[in-house]
Amino acid sequence: MFSQLLPNAISELFVQATLTRKITLADRYGLMAALCDESLSEDDHLALDRLFYGLRKGYIQVVNELSAAAL
Repeated sequence: MFSQLLPNAISELFVQATLTRKITLADRYGLMAALCDESLSEDDHLALDRLFYGLRKGYIQVVNELSAAAL
């Protein structure tokens, strides 16, 4: 039903968010797409859980920027 994400998209997002301590508007859309992807690996699920934990605890901030490349 949904198209698969790019290979390593979740792990790249996890690394980027861990290093910068923020996610962008594009990252949020990527997370929404990931939640709809039924073929995620266990590692991807664990990375998403860690991202959401970081967001809940305030370790990672949501910023109103379109892309981290603009930084």
